[in-house]
Amino acid sequence: MENILEDMGDVLQIALTLSGLAFAIFEKDYKGTKQLAYSFGTTMAVTYILKSVTKRKRPEDRNGYESFPSGHTSAAYSGVSFIQRRYGWPAYVLASIVGVSRLEGPDGYHHFIDVLGGAVLAVASTYLFTEPYAKNKLLVSFSSNTSYSHLTFNYSF
Repeated sequence: MENILEDMGDVLQIALTLSGLAFAIFEKDYKGTKQLAYSFGTTMAVTYILKSVTKRKRPEDRNGYESFPSGHTSAAYSGVSFIQRRYGWPAYVLASIVGVSRLEGPDGYHHFIDVLGGAVLAVASTYLFTEPYAKNKLLVSFSSNTSYSHLTFNYSF
């Protein structure tokens, strides 16, 4: 079961970011594509800089010194936080599977703080570079009770 979880994490880390790209392309949202590129690029650059600077030892007596932050988790959360921030679709459960796969895989690749650090880094980068997508610029609303009725039109530029 641990091997299946690890394989899922390996696939989802890439699939979730590609899903963000697919959302942007499907919506013909080229500004969003650029925002995803900036966010993902920054997330991964900072992730690998931190790995080389912190030189945190991996758990379970593995011989690696690149534990903090988790690159798999950074990549996965970069994709899902973009989807949530830009389009309003929460998909954090899928990214959490990646985080769990890094903790519970056959060799235990990361400590909890490594996974949390990767997630926080990715979400922060997304919020730095990504703004919500406003496809519908015209909003029409109606409210009423026994003494009044309101029809409101809002157009954002």
